[in-house]
Amino acid sequence: MPERQTAAIALGSNLSSTLGDPTANLHEAVRQLDALGRVTAVSSFHATDPVGYLDQPRFVNAAALLETQLAPLDLLRSLLAIEHAMGRDRTNAPPKGPRVIDLDLVLYADIEMSTPELTLPHPAMHQRAFVLAPLAEIAPTMQHPKLHHSITELLALL
Repeated sequence: MPERQTAAIALGSNLSSTLGDPTANLHEAVRQLDALGRVTAVSSFHATDPVGYLDQPRFVNAAALLETQLAPLDLLRSLLAIEHAMGRDRTNAPPKGPRVIDLDLVLYADIEMSTPELTLPHPAMHQRAFVLAPLAEIAPTMQHPKLHHSITELLALL
């Protein structure tokens, strides 16, 4: 049995669904994450402005830490399956556009990898306050394995 690793997951939503508003979507996503291991921490929810594609509602963002035995690619595929089950259709949506749920695997232990499917650490996480601010609440000393800064230090550098 593989040993448990800690993964950092960024969550976001800016559309209502059958579950309710974006906050309800985040609560449901966290509930479903627990089936992939054990959620050990969840940040508070942050209202943020959209980035890139601006003609859309504000987002609600959060971060979660998940202890899991899933390998990084298996975890990514499981996150995408949760998104799909919650109503996200990546094929017909504009990049960075509105979404019911977004689950990004931003860190997985101290692993660095780059495949067509997954890059770890997430290549833009250090440029995104909407990822770093929630993550700093629950993992301030977690290190970015490539940049060798803590989450708190990366947030301060923005």
